[in-house]
Amino acid sequence: MHSDGAAAPAILFLCLGNICRSPLAEAAARAAFAAAGVNATIDSAGTGDWHIGRPPDRRAQAEARRRGIDIGGLRGRQLAPEDFYRFDMILAADTENLREARALAPPDATARLRLMLDLVPGRRGESVADPYYGADDGFAETWADVSAVAAALVAEAASASG
Repeated sequence: MHSDGAAAPAILFLCLGNICRSPLAEAAARAAFAAAGVNATIDSAGTGDWHIGRPPDRRAQAEARRRGIDIGGLRGRQLAPEDFYRFDMILAADTENLREARALAPPDATARLRLMLDLVPGRRGESVADPYYGADDGFAETWADVSAVAAALVAEAASASG
């Protein structure tokens, strides 16, 4: 949709519940794009409906705060049919959520669906670490993953506009 490089990219990050990986990815991308001075529309969603309207996991909020970012105002939402038209790219945290998104995508969807880590050299096909059931330090690993994705997105957007 934005092939001329002039328009800001629109990116949706997707995980299962929209309380850990995708809100951290949204936060990392917002910070990276802002630091680079590149405009972008960035959001996150989940394929599941368990956490609609709820803030991110307290451990995800703590990890973002360690990076100087407040994600406490974000609220979980579920992937919606209009997302396949509103966003240029829907980036899933893992293959299960990518498969779910592909199953939900309307036949004429305009968004490209990919794994988040497919954008990071040497990480193609890998899943972003899911920290939900693990120890609190798993959120730092997730942050490292989504920060690498954010940096790749900013580099891609900068090269497209220049």
